[in-house]
Amino acid sequence: MNIEKTLEFLNNGKILYFTWLKGLNWIKRLGLSLLFALLTGIFAQIRIPLGFTPVPVTGQVFVVLLSGVLLGGFYAGMSMVFYLTLGAIGVPLFAGFRAGLNFGPTLGYLLGFIPAAIFVGIFAHKQKRLFKQILIMLIGIFLIYLVGAFNFAVLMKTNFYTTLKLAVLPFIPFDIAKAIIAGFLSRLIIPDDRI
Repeated sequence: MNIEKTLEFLNNGKILYFTWLKGLNWIKRLGLSLLFALLTGIFAQIRIPLGFTPVPVTGQVFVVLLSGVLLGGFYAGMSMVFYLTLGAIGVPLFAGFRAGLNFGPTLGYLLGFIPAAIFVGIFAHKQKRLFKQILIMLIGIFLIYLVGAFNFAVLMKTNFYTTLKLAVLPFIPFDIAKAIIAGFLSRLIIPDDRI
């Protein structure tokens, strides 16, 4: 099989997925949203405490971005609503297998997952260029930072500089890497011809 036929085969597979997705009724799409909520919970267990800040590095952001690509805006947002709801009612989906919403310094990041997933879901399908895909992922991450840092500053009573130092800057290298990987995957997943 030559390269052109391989690329055509892969693109046909992508088209089949998005055609299948469009053909699902809303109940089945919500089921996929629930699946992504559980996947977010699994990736939440990838947790790296930094010691100098109460906010750890986690794997959730990567799934938030991919949910937008694979589910589209509304259902990606719903997957994050499910994630928060399930965790709040006692399913141990949060980092460290915790459950229950803790109105602490990390809650804002969790809430920021919702607009980030919706944003990526709306705009990732409108771009073909890899650079723009990565930019969309970075904007999604910025939305998480915006809500997370605001919540951090209010609860921890920190000024702008301290908030940046403890709630944003340490995570930028990790999240740039996640955005680049998610951008590459998005470019691979979204068909060349929109359906």
